[in-house]
Amino acid sequence: MKAERASVELDRRADARPLRQIIDSIRATDPAVAPTIAEFRLLCALAEHDTAGAENALMALGEGPVRLVRANNVVFPRPFIEGLIARMVKDDDKARAAFTAARAEQEKAIKAQPNYGPALCVLGLIDAALGRKEEALREGRRAIELLPAEKDAFQGPVMLKYFAVIAAWVGDKDLACEQLETVIRGPSDLSYGQLKLMPSWDPLRGNPRFEKLVEEAKQPVVLK
Repeated sequence: MKAERASVELDRRADARPLRQIIDSIRATDPAVAPTIAEFRLLCALAEHDTAGAENALMALGEGPVRLVRANNVVFPRPFIEGLIARMVKDDDKARAAFTAARAEQEKAIKAQPNYGPALCVLGLIDAALGRKEEALREGRRAIELLPAEKDAFQGPVMLKYFAVIAAWVGDKDLACEQLETVIRGPSDLSYGQLKLMPSWDPLRGNPRFEKLVEEAKQPVVLK
């Protein structure tokens, strides 16, 4: 798929323009296919901090849960994405309302699968966004316990990545960077482009330790 190939430029070079150009071309020339690339539209809009574009992409995705990274098992309730978009424009009231709704949905997912790491890490992110620091950190750590990188080399680093986001959102920048050091120095789905562009990492912008890690993420991982 052209959009998938263009998204590689976003990951490798922190350049969302090729993806946006492909999306605009598909929407103009083949509208019937446009709904199938809504996830890429959302990814591109978030990377560009384009709130209107993100809202339109989310509308195109419908009412179901959202997967921001196709390669992992972390699925977000739709209101979580609404909260993330509201955070980009610092609309605190709208963000809190969205994350509160997301929490209610995520609690149902946890009840259905109480020991499922990806669901717990999403709850941790929601609680971090709501200022529930202790709960957020506890949930993030529990997700890592359930899916440690030593036992699951693919999903384990995903739990560490989102724990880093949780730590960043609750204001513990050192803890966030500690987790990131582990993630970027091993195989994971976290790319240079994600760190450089995605709003999840905005609380760490300007932190020297984080900015150094962003530069380090440019380099390919050498497996030993």
